[in-house]
Amino acid sequence: MKRIVPVVACCLLIWASAWAGPQTSGASVSAKSVKGVDQRVAQHQADVERLQKDVGQQESASREAAERLQQRDRAIAQLRQQLKAAEEASKTPASGH
Repeated sequence: MKRIVPVVACCLLIWASAWAGPQTSGASVSAKSVKGVDQRVAQHQADVERLQKDVGQQESASREAAERLQQRDRAIAQLRQQLKAAEEASKTPASGH
């Protein structure tokens, strides 16, 4: 019985060191994983910011293009009115002749 206690104690020490060992290496692996994840998050955030900037530029260009189209539509409408007025004026006989 006296020999069992030291053997059990020794086994417990071996088991405890084996159990504690992977935690230490796991912690360093975990720290490396966290660092890698942080780097990927930072890269993704930079990508998102760049894409948001690109989208903003495209939206601005789209608004400008839409305004140009509206101006052209107004110019076409005015020209059509002028054409219609000119056609009507040419249909009516000259009153002085």
